[in-house]
Amino acid sequence: MSVSTQTTASSAAKTFAPAKVARVCVMGLGYVGLPTALLYAQQGLEVQGVDINPQRLEALKSGHLPEGFAEYQDWWQALKTTMPANQPIFEVGDTPAPADAFIIAVPTPFDDTTKHCDLSAVESAVRAILPVLAEGNLVVLESTVPPGTTRRHILPLIESTGLVVGESVFLCFCPERVLPGNTQAEMINNDRLVGGVTTTCARLGHQLLSRVVVGGDVFMTDDATAEFCKLAENTYRDVNIALANELAKVAEQVGINMHEALPLINRHPRVNLHRPGIGVGGHCIAVDPWFMVEAAPEQTPLIRLARTINDQQPMHIVGQLTALLAQSGQASPKLVVVGLTYKPNVADTRQSPAFEIFETFKAQGLEVLAYDPLLTDYNQVPLETLAQGADCLAVLVNHTDVQTLLSEQRQVLMSVMRTPHIVVY
Repeated sequence: MSVSTQTTASSAAKTFAPAKVARVCVMGLGYVGLPTALLYAQQGLEVQGVDINPQRLEALKSGHLPEGFAEYQDWWQALKTTMPANQPIFEVGDTPAPADAFIIAVPTPFDDTTKHCDLSAVESAVRAILPVLAEGNLVVLESTVPPGTTRRHILPLIESTGLVVGESVFLCFCPERVLPGNTQAEMINNDRLVGGVTTTCARLGHQLLSRVVVGGDVFMTDDATAEFCKLAENTYRDVNIALANELAKVAEQVGINMHEALPLINRHPRVNLHRPGIGVGGHCIAVDPWFMVEAAPEQTPLIRLARTINDQQPMHIVGQLTALLAQSGQASPKLVVVGLTYKPNVADTRQSPAFEIFETFKAQGLEVLAYDPLLTDYNQVPLETLAQGADCLAVLVNHTDVQTLLSEQRQVLMSVMRTPHIVVY
């Protein structure tokens, strides 16, 4: 494990006395918090997971993963197998207990009207730990936030207790770097950042994070730089996707197959153009660039424009599908959309462009049906049944299960459609 820092040689960091962290409290048991808690428990630390969702807590207390968390079944079963019944190392509740380290992994909702980050959940989580926060404790913020949040919002709350950050209590920002659907491998193997309010805070954060990041490197910096880096990573991807979507529109207009051109473009050794699609969804790439805009509104016209381009992409797809349906010549065409989640192989519809497309056609009064193998509300009726009499079947989210289904049933589906037109985005 190598360590990098802007101000201190890695050899010096390695000689720093290890933090004596035996008990960790993870605030928030969502898509980042729950696997984080399980990972630390697997490393032998006592872990308390805290959440305000009673259904989620009840499921975990009864020995089951909550709905939507099947990705972590292997970790969950392994932990239950090795955990002593008389002394569990992973417990859950709605109120934090004393711990050596507190990890804040709660949502940072996006206000679609103001385009600003809502820090209320983060601040509530920090306030909740204050009664049990003690000298020597480490507080780690993992929730994605605008630059300056750790120092301007979290530090004053902690120091309201009389503790002094950097002397009697320690504070870091450590952004998560995970890909939903591959979270376990990425938590263990991805390089991570630890942004400390002081150098000592960063070193203590490094000691904790190194317990679980066994396949990657941990790099130390200050808190604001770590916050900025997290937003820059997702902003880069959003801007790149916006460029790809715009180039795809140009290709469409001049008669070029963009999907054929893309791999040829990327044969250039210094080009990494992303794949165009139906839009950008989820709670990261579709949201985080606005936090960068919030930090410097006058300096971010490109970021703002990229967000606008990607936000408009679902309506561009609606236009494409409307034109395809018109070609059927049917007065009342029928559309079937396949895939409603925000990305393939993940049962999450947050900020989903596919769902927006589906809802737009419904609002227009078109006969439109939806199928998604990952969503209970949309997988009860077989796709073959839904496709009967359809004039277009549009695969908006190409799950692995959908790819298999199409390879096995394409001819059957086309045989039951009124107009046998299948399009895959």
